[in-house]
Amino acid sequence: RVGSATSLSSTTINSRLQELVRLFKERTEKVKEKLIDSDVTSDEESPVPSPAAAPLPAPGGELEGDRPSGDDHYCEMLCCTFKHRPWLDRLKSYKFPSSIDPLTNLMYVLWLFFVVMAWNWNCWLIPVRWAFPYQTAANIHYWLLVDYLCDLIYLLDILIFQTRLQFVQGGDIITDKKAMKENYMRSQRFKMDVLCLLPLDFFYFKVGINPLLRFPRCLKYMAFFEFNSRLEAILTKAYIYRVIRTTAYLLYSLHVNSCLYYWASAYEGLGSTTWVYDGEGNSYIRCYYWAVKTLITIGGLPDPKTLFEIVFQLLNYFTGVFAFSVMIGQMRDVVGAATAGQTYYRSCMDSTIKYMNFYKIPRAVQNRVKTWYEYTWHSQGMLDESELLVQLPDKMRLDIAIDVNYNIVSKVALFQGCDRQMIFDMLKRLRSVVYLPNDYVCKKGEIGREMYIIQAGQVQVLGGPDGKSVLVTLKAGSVFGEISLLAAGGGNRRTANVVAHGFANLFILEKKDLNEILVHYPESQKLLRKKAKKMLKSNSKPKDEKGGPGDPLIIPPRAETPKLLRAALAAAGRTGARGAGGRLRWRLRELRAMRE
Repeated sequence: RVGSATSLSSTTINSRLQELVRLFKERTEKVKEKLIDSDVTSDEESPVPSPAAAPLPAPGGELEGDRPSGDDHYCEMLCCTFKHRPWLDRLKSYKFPSSIDPLTNLMYVLWLFFVVMAWNWNCWLIPVRWAFPYQTAANIHYWLLVDYLCDLIYLLDILIFQTRLQFVQGGDIITDKKAMKENYMRSQRFKMDVLCLLPLDFFYFKVGINPLLRFPRCLKYMAFFEFNSRLEAILTKAYIYRVIRTTAYLLYSLHVNSCLYYWASAYEGLGSTTWVYDGEGNSYIRCYYWAVKTLITIGGLPDPKTLFEIVFQLLNYFTGVFAFSVMIGQMRDVVGAATAGQTYYRSCMDSTIKYMNFYKIPRAVQNRVKTWYEYTWHSQGMLDESELLVQLPDKMRLDIAIDVNYNIVSKVALFQGCDRQMIFDMLKRLRSVVYLPNDYVCKKGEIGREMYIIQAGQVQVLGGPDGKSVLVTLKAGSVFGEISLLAAGGGNRRTANVVAHGFANLFILEKKDLNEILVHYPESQKLLRKKAKKMLKSNSKPKDEKGGPGDPLIIPPRAETPKLLRAALAAAGRTGARGAGGRLRWRLRELRAMRE
């Protein structure tokens, strides 16, 4: 029992002594480092937030967050409870906005869609009902029902939506109800909207239901052009809508011409001559076919006989040539705008290939250049991302850079604890570069002037005697090259070879850009300098310190006893202290003997 108690006491004293030695040594190293470099701050780089207090359980045993609130709605199905959206309550509590932003409000774009549908009803069907005998006494009530429904949409647009549209005056966005109403009533839009709702329908009681009396409804064309502008702003591929719209222009011109041809045929008498419509088959399809042949000037039409037919045919030919040429030119512009990026890519690639052929560049190099062009274009949709952002103001470029790159850069351990605004400034200096498989990103021994952040793909760090052994594979979000970027005084040479493993998209931050940024952030500069010194110190340690695997040490060497502790022990020996001091001296002699 005496031996076991002595062994336990020795173990306790040994562990406490080792802890005391370690604390003294760490404190000595910190003091020495602070004396050498006055810029080094404490290890607490950023304050650690205190843990939030856990919610107290309710008397029933459940947490407050686990119980459904009174505003939530749940439905039970089998053995589970599901939450469903109370859409009926939301619909009842919905309040129409007092002001509408016409540039960003999707609800306003949806309302413009209904207005444009009502406008198209009038533009397409008024000529049909006027020329063709499709409006009869048996179906007149259906036509009038849809007509007055379109008039109701026009009226709601004037009274509710147009009077709530925000506008800019003197650089300020005006949202006052009275000011918005007065601005709309002073605009040209208001005059055209009132004109298109002229109540000419009262003449029905005198001249009968004539669709031409509704022709002013077609004057609401401003809503159509506004809808086109708003819709193109929210579409990802607006050129598809432009092609459809241009095609609709051509079809509408043919539609109007077919209506005019049937009216001319009815005026001359159906089947009276070989030129007019003979009244057989579907009247609209046959007249539309004639309009297509006339406007496109295909030929093969019967010759007009009377003066009226000759004049009508000449006007059709002149209008057809003009309208068709305008449609072809507009379609060319739409398709050219849609393929402008592809055309630029092809021109750049053709110029590069011509240059390489002129200087007789090896075929292997040419193939790698072509591969880079194709991969960069298909992965990014452009060759240089910075070209799109040049025209934007600095604030908008920063917002885009934060949305695109901040999630990646904020995870880099090197920049954790730095000023947030410094990270924002650094995002604007990042440059995106694509590397092909087996491309050397950097080579050992070369001067390092940039740091790399992996956006997508992987890179491999090579080493070993032959320089081809894969030491580590870095994935998206990793950073390398920071030692060369932050080192000073000859320590900015690359320490390893880095090769792209597959296609890799990297962000590059140059040394001069980082130095320009750090001038304005001295605290972050101190923090990065401290991290750089730690990295250099850890990389410069010789490998022999750790010992090889073939000669493990049974008793590892211990650190030298600090001077302050030795002085305390010497003082205790001179005074002949007993008890704990004596046991401590005895333990030190035993340890010294074991080391020898």
